[in-house]
Amino acid sequence: MHKNPAADDLRVFTAVVRKSNFGAAAAELGTSPAYVSKRIRLLEQDLQVKLLHRTTRRVAVTEEGERVFHWAQRILDDMDQLMQEVAITRSEPRGLLRVSSSFGFGRQIVAPALSRLVEQHPGLQVRLEVFDRLVDVAGEGFDLDVRVGDEIAPHLIARRLADNHRVLCAAPAYLQHKGAPRTVADLAAHDCLVIKERDHPFGVWRLRSGAQEESVKVRGPLSANNGEMAVQWAVHGRGIVLRSLWDVGTHLQAGRLVQVLPQWQQEANVWAVFPTRLERSAKVRVCVEFLQEHFRSGWMARDADVGGSTPV
Repeated sequence: MHKNPAADDLRVFTAVVRKSNFGAAAAELGTSPAYVSKRIRLLEQDLQVKLLHRTTRRVAVTEEGERVFHWAQRILDDMDQLMQEVAITRSEPRGLLRVSSSFGFGRQIVAPALSRLVEQHPGLQVRLEVFDRLVDVAGEGFDLDVRVGDEIAPHLIARRLADNHRVLCAAPAYLQHKGAPRTVADLAAHDCLVIKERDHPFGVWRLRSGAQEESVKVRGPLSANNGEMAVQWAVHGRGIVLRSLWDVGTHLQAGRLVQVLPQWQQEANVWAVFPTRLERSAKVRVCVEFLQEHFRSGWMARDADVGGSTPV
C-alpha cells in the first residue's frame, strides 16, 4: 500500500535531483548527507519506487524519479503558494527566497539591496548565490534571477528594475600611448579588455548611437570572465573596457578612466527574471517591488558610491 509522501521528503528529493549529489543537497538544505540519504530511502519506501541510481560520486534520476521530480516541484510550488497567499492576509511575506545574480553586480548592488529587504520583511529568509554563467532559474531551483542585459528567454517572466547602459572607457595613460579611437571600427585595432560573463557574446561589442547600431569584433592581450578584473586592468592602462556605469562611475569621476566614443553605448538594463509558475508568488512580488523602488531611489549613488549619477 502506497503512503502519501511527506512534503519535507519531496523537498529533499528535489534538492538532490538539482544538485546530483547528496552532500551538495545537504549543504543547500543545511543538514547532513546522512539525513538526506535517510529521507530519500523513506520516500522510496512510501512511493514503492526506486527514485535514484547511486554511485560513489553522484546520483542519477531513474525514469520513475523523473516523473516524481516534476510532480514534486508542482506540489511544493502549490504549497509555497498556499503559504504565501495566507501570508498576504497578514501583509507579511514569509519563507525562503532563492535569488541568483552575476558576480560583480550581485556583490556590489544586489547584496546590499537584499540586506535592506530582509530588514523590512523579517519573515523572509533570502539565499543569494552569484555565478559567472547564465542561470537556469527554474531548473536550478531559484525563485528569482537579478540580471544585467536585455536578452531574456521568452518562457521566463521579466520585470525591468532599472535602466542602465554600458560605456567604453580607458585610462588616460593608455589613450596617451595608443591614441583614442575615432570610430567604432577603430576598436578592432586597439587593446580591448574582453570579458566572458554569463550569456554575453565573447569578443563582440554591439553598440548603439541613437538609431544607429554597429557591431565590432575586438581582442586584446588580456581577457577574463570577471568584469571587476577587467576594470582594474583598464585603470592600470592595459586597454579599453566596456562596462556599466554602476561599475566604472567612481573611476570616471576620479579621472582614473575617461570615456571614449562617448556617443556610443550598449543597452544593459537590469531585470528581475523568474519562472512563469511563480507569477503569483507573494515572496517574488514583494522582492521585485522592493528592488524597483530601491533602484529608483538613487541606487548607484548609495551602493556603488557613484556620487549621485544615475544610469540612463
